[in-house]
Amino acid sequence: MDMVVTFPGSTRVNAEYKGSTIETDQSITGGGEGSAPAPFDLFLASIATCAGYYVMSFCQGRDIPTDDISVVMKSEWNREAHLIRTITIDIQLPADFPEKYKKAVIASADKCSVKRHILNAPEFKINALIG
Repeated sequence: MDMVVTFPGSTRVNAEYKGSTIETDQSITGGGEGSAPAPFDLFLASIATCAGYYVMSFCQGRDIPTDDISVVMKSEWNREAHLIRTITIDIQLPADFPEKYKKAVIASADKCSVKRHILNAPEFKINALIG
């Protein structure tokens, strides 16, 4: 399925995909209006929410309540390369979380398909088509 990108004005860039509109904008300090997350913010959010989905799915499959569970993602920036050096995902579990599932819930979050695509990067082909 194709993703179609449009430019609604200023520094906003939207993507139409599977019947949804994903809106982005640059931050105010980046010259935008800050009306939506920046594309790179969505990239980071896709990693965290993907890991969160796998944690949630793991817990739901075992009837473990997720009310007191959260996923916190931290990134360490490499200033020289202008890239993220390290991403750490902490799964915050309540005191009554079953100890026997601790390693398994970590393994579940590790199955995140976004992370797997980063580690096994696809080939990028960029074309300019006229007409």
